[in-house]
Amino acid sequence: MKRDQLLIAADNQEVKPPALTGIEPDIRAAFILCPKFTLLPFAAFIDSLRHAADEADHSRQIYCTWKTLAADPQKPIQASCGSQILPDGKLGDFDSLNFIVVAGGLLPDCLELDQVSRDYIRRAYEAGISIVGLCTGSFILADLGLLAGRRCAVHHEHQAAFRRLFPDVESVSDEMYVSDRGVMTCLGGTSALDLAFHVIGERCGKARAVKGFTSLLIEHQRSASRFPHRPYGQLATCGNRKVETAVEIMERHIAAPISISDLAEKVGCSERELSRLFTKYGSDTPADTWRNIRLAHGHWLLLNSDRGIAQISNECGFADAAHFSRWFKKAYKETPDAFRRRRRIVR
Repeated sequence: MKRDQLLIAADNQEVKPPALTGIEPDIRAAFILCPKFTLLPFAAFIDSLRHAADEADHSRQIYCTWKTLAADPQKPIQASCGSQILPDGKLGDFDSLNFIVVAGGLLPDCLELDQVSRDYIRRAYEAGISIVGLCTGSFILADLGLLAGRRCAVHHEHQAAFRRLFPDVESVSDEMYVSDRGVMTCLGGTSALDLAFHVIGERCGKARAVKGFTSLLIEHQRSASRFPHRPYGQLATCGNRKVETAVEIMERHIAAPISISDLAEKVGCSERELSRLFTKYGSDTPADTWRNIRLAHGHWLLLNSDRGIAQISNECGFADAAHFSRWFKKAYKETPDAFRRRRRIVR
């Protein structure tokens, strides 16, 4: 379809944007992108603002405004996927802003955020501006001392590293996002959507948030706590490097578990020693823990996807649907099918 035809069609459908002037934006955000930032959380948050900022799909910055800032705006910032973003402008005063959003990314690359940007974030915080950390942006905020006495959200894959670096900061991995007295953090990935809609709802009203997630074809907004409990969470942060490393490896091999002997070799101990350490810091053997990890992931997929039971079984490393269903019922007291039906009725 040619451009003039598209414009005529738009006129016929009366979708011309109404003139809206003199409106003070409720959200005025600046994004600071860390080296190797993760593209999904950044895009999810900024596109949520875009849909909430205007009527229909006109994308005007009316109720929300946003821009990306950097110490050197002429230098593109590379995301973890290889794509690059050229900042909109240079870091300056922040009188016109009420949110600074720090987009974290790959570790340790994102920790190389330049000192000018770090100082800017700290000064904005001291001026009373709300601070948001996406993905591993929590590492930057903790390093700046902004999380002292606050809770924060950290992805479970980075929880052990975070607690080693910042033992005095209370971090959680079983909440999508945490909002604590003007400082907000999220786990990363699609949890950035949930945090964005929380912010939009708080500042712009529920109607703006609803418009945002319906425009993005999201069925409903998830609450901060809508994340499955990790039954093995105490092992992931027990303080023993071998156990914590073993749990990290387990979480990365959900679909294709390796043998316990190979796992022990990877963490630098014997199979017998690994079993002893697991029972010392927890109550289950390495094999039981690994199965619980896979079941927890299956539980999450049942709750948050429309995948079939057979596909979920395969993705969670079980032999077949019957094998998965048997262990799931033992852990959760109902079959995967029954669990999914019940959740749909509740929703």
